[in-house]
Amino acid sequence: MSDPDSDFSAWIGRQDSTDDDLGLAAALAAAATLGDGSESFTCGSALPPLWHWFYFLPRVPQAGLGVDGHPQRGGFMPPIPFPRRMFAGARLRFHSPLLLGQPARRVTTIRDVRLKSGRSGSLAFVSLHHGYHQGDRLCIDEEQDIVYREPGPALPAPTVVDWPPLSAAACARIVTPDPRLLFRFSALTFNAHRIHYDRPYAIEEEGYPGLVVHGPLTAVLLMELLRRQVTRPVQEYSFRGLAPLFDLAPFRLVCTPEDGGYALAAQGPDGRLAMSARAVLAEAVG
Repeated sequence: MSDPDSDFSAWIGRQDSTDDDLGLAAALAAAATLGDGSESFTCGSALPPLWHWFYFLPRVPQAGLGVDGHPQRGGFMPPIPFPRRMFAGARLRFHSPLLLGQPARRVTTIRDVRLKSGRSGSLAFVSLHHGYHQGDRLCIDEEQDIVYREPGPALPAPTVVDWPPLSAAACARIVTPDPRLLFRFSALTFNAHRIHYDRPYAIEEEGYPGLVVHGPLTAVLLMELLRRQVTRPVQEYSFRGLAPLFDLAPFRLVCTPEDGGYALAAQGPDGRLAMSARAVLAEAVG
């Protein structure tokens, strides 16, 4: 694999921009995937928080994909050779909603590239900043943490246990991930990473016990749970992936009011915390 002292500093500061007309089709497909499809959208409707991930999609030619289904490295992103890639977390601030049917632009900047060597092998951390603009408005600020890892030992299937009782103020949802949901989310995000739909590849090549639930899918499902509990807009949202989830057993989403905001968690079937998140709502008007 790569020397942990490899220098990718030339990639820091690189920028790229992507335009999108925010058409209705992706929002309607997301509504059918994430809910019952009854949520209605028209041109001019506000895009729900995190649904911008269904737009501004990479359109890498088929010949430009690697064996794992990801775009080959060395274009905009630095050519880090570690095969395991994870969207490890993000911090978002929603200034103004993106409106469907109106042109928008995403400007992406590579903020930092860091390589480390630890007990589990070499890691690379790539920090990205995305600014989403519509007209002269900055609508969303987003910082993303992308982690690349060396191959490691195969992961065991999780042991199913009883989840701990919820607090009186908490609400929860049980999600049963299956290949249909994972396939549809891959399609919504134009994500060809094989760990989400190719079971033999996920198990035999990357050492997972089953298909891997997308980290962004878990983050979106947590946001959807919150969105159904509140009336005020979400102003800030951050999340951190802690452990992978698989299509082998249900997992639980939990939303709890906390210190002027909301604490959110995805709990694996083994009771472990798979993702933690926090949301802050906009101040009430009037």
